[in-house]
Amino acid sequence: LPATMSSPVPADPLWPRVAKLLLMLLQLCVPRASPQPHRCPAACICTSDLLSCSRQTLLRVPQALPPTTTTLDLSHNALTQLHDRWLAALPHLEALHISHNQIRNLSPRAFHNASFLRHLDMSSNYLHAVETHYFEALVSLEELLLYNNRITRVDENAFAKLSGLRKVYLSWNNLTTFPFHVVQGLGIYNLRTLDLSSNSLSSIPVEVLAALPENIGNGLYLHNNPIRCSCPLYLMLQRWNQQGFSSVKDFFEEHTCKVSDSVPRSLIKFLKHTHMFENCSAGAEDTDLSHLEAMVGQPILLSCNTSNTSLPHAATTYMWITPHHEPIKHPGNSNRSMEVYRNGSLKIAVAKPWLSGVYVGLAMNSPYNFSRMCEFNVTVLYPKPAEETFSTGLTTLLGCIVSLVLVIIYLYLTPCRCLGCCKKPAPLSPPQECSAQSSILSTTPPATDGPNRKASANKHVVFLEPIRETQNGKIRLALGEDFPDPKHPKVLQVKSDSESISSVFSDTPIVS
Repeated sequence: LPATMSSPVPADPLWPRVAKLLLMLLQLCVPRASPQPHRCPAACICTSDLLSCSRQTLLRVPQALPPTTTTLDLSHNALTQLHDRWLAALPHLEALHISHNQIRNLSPRAFHNASFLRHLDMSSNYLHAVETHYFEALVSLEELLLYNNRITRVDENAFAKLSGLRKVYLSWNNLTTFPFHVVQGLGIYNLRTLDLSSNSLSSIPVEVLAALPENIGNGLYLHNNPIRCSCPLYLMLQRWNQQGFSSVKDFFEEHTCKVSDSVPRSLIKFLKHTHMFENCSAGAEDTDLSHLEAMVGQPILLSCNTSNTSLPHAATTYMWITPHHEPIKHPGNSNRSMEVYRNGSLKIAVAKPWLSGVYVGLAMNSPYNFSRMCEFNVTVLYPKPAEETFSTGLTTLLGCIVSLVLVIIYLYLTPCRCLGCCKKPAPLSPPQECSAQSSILSTTPPATDGPNRKASANKHVVFLEPIRETQNGKIRLALGEDFPDPKHPKVLQVKSDSESISSVFSDTPIVS
């Protein structure tokens, strides 16, 4: 071989590019499975985050639901059951509407994987009970609609893990009893509405309901139930009505009670017809409210008589509910503006106007076993200024006296306004006539009384000299020294003016 061929041939730089191109062509030729897009079910309507499958007579939940859905509407269908973890494909779901279906019960894990669900509407179904496992996985649930079902029983732990629950609607069911002691535990959190109206409740623990915080009583609806009539029930509802609770005020005539168990239809509107309860006297629950007034900036100490509670002292802890529905336990709130002592007393470090309201002291030995100790209606006032020491009545009386004195001074001590006419130029002119005529025709005295003052033709008032003579209601003026000639033009003008004025102020006809 030639000498030039003895060394190895250098690699062509185009070969790596060609190899890479061949690899890309091979990948394109080999088919591979591509991810299928999440399509909207055929019987539904989809938007960016809303999936509506309402009124489609569905017997089961559609498959392959879009994962971006935050609101799912399955109402007005024929669903009979919900399989376990059926919401796992919807990680962002916040609102679920399943009303007007035929669901009779729920499987133990029907609502697992739905930790972000806040609104659940299962009204108008065939549910017969509310079991513990139904909604325990919905830790973010705020509104639960179960009205118009066939519910006869609610388990006492059905809402135990729902600390964020705000509204529960159980009206138009067949409830004969309800675990009201559970409401006390929910009341320290966020519960604002519990609708138990239009059921079959025959009795309620009045002593438990009377101990509820104000925010619970305002949203506890009990109307249209055959509750047995009693004085404690009447007094409790009357008290809620006086406090302006919406649960009583908005449905005043719908509150009924049953007079006799032997007569099924013996229901009366006992809040409207109060003559049957005239002899009811206020119970202990109406006498615990204490009133306390404090000035701005002062410390406040609220102490209850802990011997009144029936809970054992060793296992008892204390809590207060503020007017803003904030629960405060030992040692106090975060900024220590309020402290709860171990003996149950509440200390407010500095009184502020917005801290006014009803404070409820509670004793408890378990999350659902509460006993109300006392209530304080606290009013924070501003100190009165020093200038407000005089009473309003005395100030008004002094003002009237001063006004009366000023009026008397004005009437009897005011000097004569017509200084020129009060002089007596002639013995025949009575002073009182001068004053009367001057006050009628003039409002201000002349600026000067000098003999050189001239009458102006454009004046609107006439200053009269003392009256010389009257005839037929006309005023005849005495001519002064400035107009010696009776036929002078200005004298004629003054005479005509005086005649026109006399005709205006005269009550008798003018005889020419």
